[in-house]
Amino acid sequence: MNVCRSPKTALEFEQYYQLRWQILRQPWEQALGSERDSLEQESIHRMILDENDRVIAVGRLEKSDQFSGQIRFMAVSAEAQGQGLGQKIIEALEHQAQKLGITEITLNAREDAVGFYQKLGYSLQGFSHLLFDEIKHFVMNKALAHAHDHQEQVSTALQEVWHKTIPLSKAMNIKISYFDGKELITHCDGDFNKNLHNTMFAGSIYTLATLSGWGWVYLQLQQQQLKGDIVLAKADIKYHAPIAGIGYAKVSAESVSGDFTRLTRGKNARINLTAHLYSGEDIAATFTGSYAVLVPTP
Repeated sequence: MNVCRSPKTALEFEQYYQLRWQILRQPWEQALGSERDSLEQESIHRMILDENDRVIAVGRLEKSDQFSGQIRFMAVSAEAQGQGLGQKIIEALEHQAQKLGITEITLNAREDAVGFYQKLGYSLQGFSHLLFDEIKHFVMNKALAHAHDHQEQVSTALQEVWHKTIPLSKAMNIKISYFDGKELITHCDGDFNKNLHNTMFAGSIYTLATLSGWGWVYLQLQQQQLKGDIVLAKADIKYHAPIAGIGYAKVSAESVSGDFTRLTRGKNARINLTAHLYSGEDIAATFTGSYAVLVPTP
């Protein structure tokens, strides 16, 4: 049975890149290594493994700005073509794009692949470039809606609370791109939040993490129809690596502990959680926060 996921080990990444090179570069006598570029670490990667754990299809998604992205390096092994694997890779990348707040995807399709992408909803925009002096590429794009399980109404309401009460959140353009009741993903404007090293400013990382944790607690209160004033009581953050490109934060239910039902008994609640900040698919910072939820004053 085929499995679609991101590469996890050094060996899997080598196999992933090897297939890229074999399909997209080797036939035109390009050197091994030409299949990679400077955006690998800040991109989203997907591959399909067969029943023998061989990589048989690959593709990559990169964020161009806060709301747009590009799919590149689509390749399917010669023996696995015609099985719908390219479509599975596209669907996996599009789903991840939706969760990261991308509303438009662009790609440069080889001439013989234009029809394939049109069947998947991409529109032909015109000629792009000539690769290796012989391979015609054409610009294509597609608009994306939110993921089907994203709770848009409550997410939009929370964004409005942030932007009205915390001016910095509006300046950073912090947005909720995905919330399904158990997982919250937020992102912000990459250009505004860069430092002199062209990576995400540490203060912006901390702010995005803090508000993501606060927001997760807020949304849980809304879901459980409870009321309380949320206050950050204690926090710590560890920076593991720079965030290049467009960073995002994620809070999931598995990282949260605490008892909201204390509020129903007129007692304050304490919620502990972890938010991870990402560059591509790598954790770049880990935020741990303890939020007090105070019973409203009568």
